[in-house]
Amino acid sequence: MNPNPLVQYLNKASEDFTKADLLRYCEDNNIGMINFRYAGWDGRLKTLNFIINSKDHLDQILSCGERVDGSSLFSFIEAGSSDLYVMPRFKTAFVNPFSEIPALDILCSYFDKDGNPLESAPEYILRKAHRSFTDVTGMRFEAMGELEYYVIFQKDELYPAENQRGYHESVPFTKWEDLRTEAMLAIAQAGGQIKYGHSEVGNFTVGDIEYEQNEIEFLPVDVEDAADQLMIAKWILRNLAHKYGVTVTFAPKITAGKAGSGMHVHTRLMKDGKNMMVDKNGLSDTARKAIAGYLALAPSLTAFGNINPTSYFRLVPHQEAPTNICWGDRNRSVLVRVPLGWSLKKDMMHQVNPLEKALDEDLTSKQTVEFRCPDGSADIYLLLAGLTVAARHGFEMKNALEYAKETYVDVDIFKKENKARLESLSVLPGSCHESGEALLKQKDIYTRYGVFSEGMLDWIASYLKGFDDKTLRDDIGNSEEEILKLVNRFFHCG
Repeated sequence: MNPNPLVQYLNKASEDFTKADLLRYCEDNNIGMINFRYAGWDGRLKTLNFIINSKDHLDQILSCGERVDGSSLFSFIEAGSSDLYVMPRFKTAFVNPFSEIPALDILCSYFDKDGNPLESAPEYILRKAHRSFTDVTGMRFEAMGELEYYVIFQKDELYPAENQRGYHESVPFTKWEDLRTEAMLAIAQAGGQIKYGHSEVGNFTVGDIEYEQNEIEFLPVDVEDAADQLMIAKWILRNLAHKYGVTVTFAPKITAGKAGSGMHVHTRLMKDGKNMMVDKNGLSDTARKAIAGYLALAPSLTAFGNINPTSYFRLVPHQEAPTNICWGDRNRSVLVRVPLGWSLKKDMMHQVNPLEKALDEDLTSKQTVEFRCPDGSADIYLLLAGLTVAARHGFEMKNALEYAKETYVDVDIFKKENKARLESLSVLPGSCHESGEALLKQKDIYTRYGVFSEGMLDWIASYLKGFDDKTLRDDIGNSEEEILKLVNRFFHCG
């Protein structure tokens, strides 16, 4: 039942794809074009097109890759030494859903002039982060993203949705379910593991323009695959929006007082096919150590997950976006949330379907831990690399369990009676400038085991501080006009 045409045709999982498999698929299905795709510094997929003129030509494309100009893709690479190779990763191959010429698209990795993986390539940094995590803990790191976005279109007078009440709304009160479901199918056919899609809280009208928020959420997969599927998903959504004649944006903030778009990341730690986030007592100490790592590195993680000034207009109190460094159960105002995890012993299925036998199955594998501050501006590979480093750091902290206990909250911290608890908590950076400073303070943790280079972290910090936005949020306040100017500047971020 796998929707990926290559998986269906080759009758094997994508991670087992070989060059011979792709050659056979292209030959048998009249594929006329190969597209290499790879992430640039702006977080968007770049493209290199090849028209296939023979089987030998296709073999050479898949075997040798191609040269690209690294200095035009990454600002930190100098033009004098910018030649890079891009090499296709066969397991990422998928049929292009938009091309008039039957085409196969493949994600690529960067290599330097000596044929070694490019140390500063975000995709390779993520690979190194995962490798070091496994070396330290003996576990694998899995992740899944929640991709929120706004569709922007001409106002529809029929069946108006109530302002900021769009959560899980249905057609006809939501207008862009077809775009969302078409995107979900295309993402699944491209190899993405989707959990579900739905309309989100945010919807509002400005003059003749309507804004409708939607979300597509994924299933937990190996962290490298989680990054790939988010990149492909954003590319697919933008292409479909263009096809429908509307605009899609992943911008963190649209205007004052309205829900912004986050990109929450759920994580879980796996060993021998078992979810290590839970034990017989519920949430495990393993999970608590990972949470401690997320919280300890939270200030600097914003350098990868919240990377333009509008990010910090979303991270404000009372908007279901975190501002304080704490965690809790089912609480949407905390930075790290432990959502419902099916650990209860009651058989809900049998209660509503009495003809079914009682379910005797352990469902705790579904338990994840959610990191809630990232948004659509994020560099997806570096964000997930940073989270993987943070989880590893949790196991290297001497006081991880104590720190997790100290930062746990079981109350609404914004209620007046909990003012003292709120004031006891550390806060996230309030600007790109502060985020860059936090990265410099914590960079030794990221450079450990050679995951990140010091030079790259210095460059990222300098880039963030270059926005000069330390007081911007206070300067602009809730001025819709000034926020809109800022939103327009970073409208197509990520």
